[in-house]
Amino acid sequence: MNHYNEIKEKLIENEMYERVKDYSKERSRVKTYFEIGKILTEAGTHYGEDIIGEYSKRLVIEVGKKYNSRTLRSMRQLYFTFKDEIWKPLVSKTSWTNLLIIMPLKEENKMYYYLNQCLIYNLSKRQLQQKIKSKEYERLPEKTKEKLVKKEESNIIDFVKNPILIENKYNYEIISEKALQQLILEDVPSFLQELGKGFAFIDNEYKIKIGNVCNYIDLLLFNIDFNCYVVVELKVTELKKEHIGQIQVYMNYIDKNLRKMNQEKTIGIIICKKENKYIIEYCSDKRILTRTYTLIIDK
Repeated sequence: MNHYNEIKEKLIENEMYERVKDYSKERSRVKTYFEIGKILTEAGTHYGEDIIGEYSKRLVIEVGKKYNSRTLRSMRQLYFTFKDEIWKPLVSKTSWTNLLIIMPLKEENKMYYYLNQCLIYNLSKRQLQQKIKSKEYERLPEKTKEKLVKKEESNIIDFVKNPILIENKYNYEIISEKALQQLILEDVPSFLQELGKGFAFIDNEYKIKIGNVCNYIDLLLFNIDFNCYVVVELKVTELKKEHIGQIQVYMNYIDKNLRKMNQEKTIGIIICKKENKYIIEYCSDKRILTRTYTLIIDK
């Protein structure tokens, strides 16, 4: 039972480590469980599938109740899923709890995406579950998914979801841009995450004066990572050609009056009820993108 003694020793060592060094216990746990997963794989090859049943019975008594057969199988799955070296930088920085949520996804590109999200946003179990439940990966543009596979550099528009999910917990009837804007303002952080990484909120109904006429930008944002302003216009109708002209004027105004020399040109996002592929196809300004929105009761 050399394999068993090796597993038991690692688990006891990890239990002691968790009590002493709380700040790094997750990294220790994942590393230990990965190593045990490898041992279990090798032991199963020699002694058969039921080796997990045998080991778990003894470990539950000698080390702790949590080391049952289900936990040991999860350890083996951890090793089997992430044994390639390419996973190591991400897996070693992800909590065991979150790895248990990600492993059943099975699709490699999807797992890679959510591991990255855990690393970028330090996601809790609940936050990760919510991202998966909302099919965040599936709502990414196909070009973005291709970039993730090829490990290519991303740009500001790559992670803007489609559709964008907006919580409507009071089940309002949305009949105006103002009402849609109000829903967004009730949970600005969630809205910014729907747009992607690095977005910061500046103001809503941002006032600009063009000639003698005052205009109001629905939402004015700034993207820290890409160093540019972002104009967001909300439409509760299908995309129309005049929407393109309107946001283009607003973007040009921001570029002329707010943008500094070291900043990139302003980006425009039109969030509408329904896209019109023909209109956006003939829009020559590649800084403008369109997305639809979907209202949900429980995000």
